[in-house]
Amino acid sequence: MKKILLMLIISLSGMATAIAQTRAVYTREYSDKCLVKKAKKWLKKGEWRNGFTKADAHESVNAVDFYLQYQRNPEAWAKMFAYLQETDLLAVPKGKTPIPGTNLVLNVQDGKNDVLEKRRSESHYHTIDFQYCVKGTERFGVIDHVTSVPNDTYKPDVIHYDYDKSRTKFYDSTPDKFFIFFPGDWHIAKVANDTDDQEIRVVVVKVEYVE
Repeated sequence: MKKILLMLIISLSGMATAIAQTRAVYTREYSDKCLVKKAKKWLKKGEWRNGFTKADAHESVNAVDFYLQYQRNPEAWAKMFAYLQETDLLAVPKGKTPIPGTNLVLNVQDGKNDVLEKRRSESHYHTIDFQYCVKGTERFGVIDHVTSVPNDTYKPDVIHYDYDKSRTKFYDSTPDKFFIFFPGDWHIAKVANDTDDQEIRVVVVKVEYVE
């Protein structure tokens, strides 16, 4: 019995080591180097802005996904950025406001960050989350695809995961940066940051993911 237990412990230890050494995956990866280079150049040049100067894309934004989705749905993206630039996002009432000339809706949320254990991870199949914290500091978690597993059934349009906290990346969102979560970005929103101020105002726009 002792020998069996020892073998089991060694086996589990080996599995844990193998998982720890597995390369983590946090977003969709593209093998076309020319496409990746073109997308990064497009993002840096700011061809997507349509006059929007309030914030830049956070470094975690998948440049290729952003580039491809913008090309497939340019009018919606352009009008969204123009609206965000022209609108006083601190004065607009909380709740949902249609963005003129589009089927997009600006969802203004006033709330508080909470401890990680009370926040749920999620991803979406058919929509993209454009998230912009216009007041305060919101912390996001981005979870690893390799070691995360769904913990419930898909409910249009969201699914949740069990994940390994030690393999999760955390980013702080402030008013000088916006985040975009594509279907390949499994994320956790409104996680408590390291300051005493957890009050935030966030604007969220759901954009259709175009195949």
